[in-house]
Amino acid sequence: MRNRNYMLIGTGAFTLALAAVLGAYGSHGVQGAVDAQTWAAYEVAVDYQFYHGLGIIVAGMLAERAPNSRWVAYSGWILLFGVIAFSGGIYATTFGAPDAIGALTPIGGVGLIVGWLSLAFGVVRAE
Repeated sequence: MRNRNYMLIGTGAFTLALAAVLGAYGSHGVQGAVDAQTWAAYEVAVDYQFYHGLGIIVAGMLAERAPNSRWVAYSGWILLFGVIAFSGGIYATTFGAPDAIGALTPIGGVGLIVGWLSLAFGVVRAE
């Protein structure tokens, strides 16, 4: 179990690094090349990726402290799914993917909510 927790923490750190790269690229390569609404969505995607990357790290750290809680262990992976679907859907449409790909965004948003609820439930129930 320990290796999975470290993998989750490393994945969260990678998620944060990627958010920094995409944020910097957005400021220099996307802003001005897209309309204001698309740029605003892109910024939200970067922000959400950053915040939830921190959440993934926290989930991995808490999973170390509550090794018997599957809810805590799964919460980080659910948050990762949410980031990929939510932010990834916005990034994809920003870079020209069909609007149908944007349908992933609300699914990812639900994933983010479920991930946080899973973490909360797992921490409350941890022994």
